[in-house]
Amino acid sequence: MDRNMVESAGASSPWLVLGGGGLKGLAHVGAWQALREYGYRPAGIVGTSIGALVGTLIAAGTTSAEMRALAAALRKEDIIRVNRLAVWINGIRQESVFRGDTLREYLERILPSGGWDALEIPLQVNAVDLGTGDTVWFGHGARTDVSLVDAVHASAALPVFYPPVWIDGRAYVDGGTAYPLAIHRAAHLGADHVTAVDVGAGPESPAEQVVAKGMLAVHQRIFAIMTFRRRRDALATWNGPPLRAVRPKLDGYEAFDFEHVGYFVDEGYAAMRAALASS
Repeated sequence: MDRNMVESAGASSPWLVLGGGGLKGLAHVGAWQALREYGYRPAGIVGTSIGALVGTLIAAGTTSAEMRALAAALRKEDIIRVNRLAVWINGIRQESVFRGDTLREYLERILPSGGWDALEIPLQVNAVDLGTGDTVWFGHGARTDVSLVDAVHASAALPVFYPPVWIDGRAYVDGGTAYPLAIHRAAHLGADHVTAVDVGAGPESPAEQVVAKGMLAVHQRIFAIMTFRRRRDALATWNGPPLRAVRPKLDGYEAFDFEHVGYFVDEGYAAMRAALASS
């Protein structure tokens, strides 16, 4: 693919797809910085989970420097507070291990106060209806009858770790449950070129280490296996418009690895720079 396929000047409708992957998704921040340096501006963005969060910031006009500062300032207590009832007797009946209000309060602090109307670039994010299993899309050309915070919160509600998000009597969980890298959605929305950043887990992980970390690690590994196969199959069977799929080197890192946030951002930048240079 040549350069004009990824520049808005040479493609009438280039869309950016940002996948899910926990804190590893902060690689999206670096990838966006590289894209902006290249002169890229998307016609629209599709974001899942952490991709929904970063995608919203991009759509709202947040600069790369501002997003890097947010990433550097992120602390565990900003998004994680243990649900104490989950570790008590009968705690297994609790909705989640972490409290949902902590994540929501963080989203309320950093997302644009103007909601959907504050976005400069069309944005869609996805979540999964826990009752029906259907994917629901929020944003441009889809549902905007719910708040932007609700939509992003639902998209990032990783099962077991965070509780489902209730919207109009329906419970929603992480959009990556069904579409962790929603390239098909960008094509559906009219993209004539898609740039996708895949920050999900790889195909393998040492079983001994996973089991030694307990049931949450086992659950997360199962979720990772499931989402890896969905991403792999989506890419392998792609028959849509020209696609640039960029995968930063994030294997071996965990979804809640706060110690390597700086690396995630820098690796996203390096991976996208390399991909653009090889065009």
